[in-house]
This record gives sequence, C-alpha cells and structure tokens, in this order.
Amino acid sequence: MLSGSTDRFNLILASASPRRQELIALLGLPVRVVPSRVDEDTPEDWSPEQIVEGLSLRKANAVKEQLTESVDESSIIVGSDTIVVLNGKAMGKPRDEQDAREMLEQLSGQVHEVYTGVSCIRIFDGKTATAHRVTRVKMRSLTGEQISRYVATGEPLDKAGSYGIQEIGSLLIDSIEGDYFNVVGLPVSLLAVMLEPFGITLP
Repeated sequence: MLSGSTDRFNLILASASPRRQELIALLGLPVRVVPSRVDEDTPEDWSPEQIVEGLSLRKANAVKEQLTESVDESSIIVGSDTIVVLNGKAMGKPRDEQDAREMLEQLSGQVHEVYTGVSCIRIFDGKTATAHRVTRVKMRSLTGEQISRYVATGEPLDKAGSYGIQEIGSLLIDSIEGDYFNVVGLPVSLLAVMLEPFGITLP
C-alpha cells in the first residue's frame, strides 16, 4: 500500500471553490483543479443524503468526461457538494441578497444540519466511492439589522445556507457538533478514509 508521501497519485478536484482547494491541500498530495460546472437541480423528493451524494458524484463524473488531454490514469477525481438542512428542508446557495436574507432569518436561533457528500472516481478503471457526513450547527439569534449587515458583505452569496463558518459568518455561530471541515465544504478526514481502498493511506 502506498503512503501519502507518494507523488504517483494526483487528485483532481471537481470544484472551483477556494475553500475546498485549501482543504484538499491538507492531504499533502498533488492536486489539479477542474471545475465541474454541472446542473445542480435535483428531484424534489430526494433526501439530503441523496442530494449531496448524487451531486458530488455528478460533479466527479462530469469532470471525468471533460478530461480529453493526457492525464495520469491513476489520478482520482474528487467531487463534493454541501447543503444546509433545516427541519428537513434543504438549502443550497442563495439566488440573490433577498434569498440570502430569508435563509438567515430562518436559521437564526435554530439548530440545523450541514450535509457534505464526497465522491471519488479513479480514471483508469472507473472505481468509485461515495459517502457523506453530517454536522449539527446552532446559529445565534440574529436581528434584522445584523442579517442585513452580513448580507451586505457579499459573503453569503456563494455559500450553502447563506453563511461561511470559516469567515465573517463565524460570528453568527453559537456552537457546532461534529466535523468543522464538513461545514466549510470538504470533510478531509472522511476523504482520507475513502482514499484507502484506492491504495492511498494518509497520513
């Protein structure tokens, strides 16, 4: 079995997210970034698990189909998707500032769950693994003015649930139960476990 120090394996991250790029770098393996740009619509009757696992796999498969130039066939494509779930209702990224404001009003003072799905696909044989992780987050009770000030920063507009726990949004959070990196957008400890059947042992 190969250790994490090997340079034979490249990871291909199917995401343009700077946060996921920073997190996957923690694995210490060469990483190439190829945004998936897929349609993220899902059936209304899908569960949160189905949404994040289905979209993470869709993203990874889309990048696999995009790769026309020569690549290391031992490379593993990593797709990921994150949603916020409040009382069983999934929240993705807001459409605009008003949508962000409404999401934050709903989350204010409440406990919600953050689901992140992760999929790995090896190029040469199509070997695939998909899993997800859940973290519980309690948001502070926020006034309308606090929500408006946060939305005005622009930070919520590209974040699931309209907040970023690793940035200004950290000021909105009372507590979390579970994996912090899962809330940021990539549960790296889960990914490390998922890579083991592909012959990569970390750390």
